[in-house]
Amino acid sequence: MDAILKTLFSSEEQEVYALDCLSYLIMVMAFITFVTLLFEHVPYGRYASSRYGFPVNVQFAWFVHLCAKIMHRPNQLLLLMFIFHYLQRYDFSLLYNIKNEKKKKIYVGARYLSHYADYPPGWVTHPYFITGSCMWFLGCIINIHSDYILRYLRKPGETGYKIPRGGMYEYVSGANFFGEIVEWTGFALAGHSVHSAAFALFTLIVLSSRGMAHHKWYLTKFEDYPKSRKALIPFVL
Repeated sequence: MDAILKTLFSSEEQEVYALDCLSYLIMVMAFITFVTLLFEHVPYGRYASSRYGFPVNVQFAWFVHLCAKIMHRPNQLLLLMFIFHYLQRYDFSLLYNIKNEKKKKIYVGARYLSHYADYPPGWVTHPYFITGSCMWFLGCIINIHSDYILRYLRKPGETGYKIPRGGMYEYVSGANFFGEIVEWTGFALAGHSVHSAAFALFTLIVLSSRGMAHHKWYLTKFEDYPKSRKALIPFVL
């Protein structure tokens, strides 16, 4: 990996500049995606369509996501958050044959943290880092628990869709999406960089659309769907 990057960039300053540009590009893409998702569903799962191109092997995509080096302590902790999220999703996809989304923002997030992020001494005790880490942990727990509920929603031999119940699903239709949004928002606060912010923003745009689409679908599919349940944000939206 380093050999390839050395052929692309003549200096570290040049790569840092490229990382910055890519981060801003992701934010622009997030806005474009937001507008697009007002008219189109994300083509995955029940909304999948061959008109968007060929599929990518799930295991290969997740393997690419996990390639990063660990260096300084704040960076190590942030990379641990970053990698743990994908590692637990990757392992569960193997164990339970669940298809996951294929994110393509790994380079910006992991490369910046592993090679260029420079945090001041004591950053791990800074309120931004502590608050962000707590948000990340809370979101991670919600995300894992919500996925667990979905995974065991149907009993052996059952087919078709069912209404998820328990946990955050008592409050929102997209409980797993809500957890992941909280998770990456906390990560962005702890990382305190344009790179982590770009990652969180893109996640917010895509998963918000999914949560709203799921909520509308559930209301159409089930006449007895809980009317008090919101789409994405408990008691609000």
